[in-house]
Amino acid sequence: MPAYSFEAIDASGQSREGVLEADTARSARSLLRAQALIPLSVTPVGSSHANGTGNGGLRRWLGGGARVFSSTGLSVWTRQLAGLVSSGLPLERALTALTDEAETEPQRNLVASLRAEVNAGSLFARALAAHPREFSPIYTAVIGAGEQSGNLGLVLDRLADDLEERQALQQKLIGAALYPAIVTLVAIVIVIFLVSYVVPQVAQVFAGTKRSLPFLTTVMLSLSAAVRNYGWWMLGGVVLAAIAARLALAQEALRLKFDAAWLRLPLVGKLARGYNAARFASTLAMLATAGVPILRALQAASETLGNRAMRADALDALVLVREGAPLASALAQKKRFPGLVSMFARLGEQTGTLPLMLQRAANQLGAEVQRRAMHLATILEPLLIVAMGGVVMLIVLAVMLPIIQLNQFVK
Repeated sequence: MPAYSFEAIDASGQSREGVLEADTARSARSLLRAQALIPLSVTPVGSSHANGTGNGGLRRWLGGGARVFSSTGLSVWTRQLAGLVSSGLPLERALTALTDEAETEPQRNLVASLRAEVNAGSLFARALAAHPREFSPIYTAVIGAGEQSGNLGLVLDRLADDLEERQALQQKLIGAALYPAIVTLVAIVIVIFLVSYVVPQVAQVFAGTKRSLPFLTTVMLSLSAAVRNYGWWMLGGVVLAAIAARLALAQEALRLKFDAAWLRLPLVGKLARGYNAARFASTLAMLATAGVPILRALQAASETLGNRAMRADALDALVLVREGAPLASALAQKKRFPGLVSMFARLGEQTGTLPLMLQRAANQLGAEVQRRAMHLATILEPLLIVAMGGVVMLIVLAVMLPIIQLNQFVK
């Protein structure tokens, strides 16, 4: 039975909003009138209006639209659902409980829609697939495999683990890059302030001396004049260059070459390889544990690779596996993947524990990525501070040299 979100007015004139289940929108209005409510609008949950793509959601569309579940919210919701289903509660009742416990109205409407589809006899995975913005194809594939195997609670629990591990890795990488980013931003602001305000003040002091200024001071004054006269044009050029680069990278061929070149960089290249390989191995392990066929699992796992060059290698490995090659040998032929993945895959194929070995490979790669990220951040922090100090020192010298020159002239 489909779900409908409604807005109505009660006998006292108060506005009422909520979600109810009915066969049709007309039946939903009849149910509202039976409750002494005057219906103002009745909209199917999941329709264009409910999702913010109709006229009523124009504001959200202009803002890019907000997802109902954040990455943290989705992992928490999956963990809650796993706990309810694993305790023996039927899926319909578990979804009912989560509907009542939803923190926001969009979440309540989304879960109510899922519950309505399940009550109508639809598979849970099919109900999730109707909301691709919230639930990725990998998420729905794992759920579908859990339904087919009868281990939905176990699969949900494993899926929640995977979401939490992936989120923890992303947070550690962001945390490692946060301090260097803040130092860089502060350095840029300070340098722009000194060049655009302090240096011109010094120039005015020495303008009437009619003496030639030191070379460093002259260069700094020229730079200051360029920043003050053309600063906004420079900023606009940077923005336009960023937009042009983004549009250029939208071209598949150029993006493939860029990602391949990115992997060849000394430090960040290894970091990118490890991060993408960890995601690939973890997703492949999760899908294999859920009982998804290896070809379908490889196809889904390749879609998690943000690096297009590594994604192309994964799809080539898929072709080799489809032709009968073992997974380990197919991955070993792709040099962009760390050898650790093919080594653990070979051990898993030999011992019949492929999902377990792939997960171990993902754990080791994730730990290595964290170690490299912290090492890179440790190197960048003093380098950025030294670079900032060097730039400030040049500006101070440009200011002080005329003063020293004038002092010598007076003596």
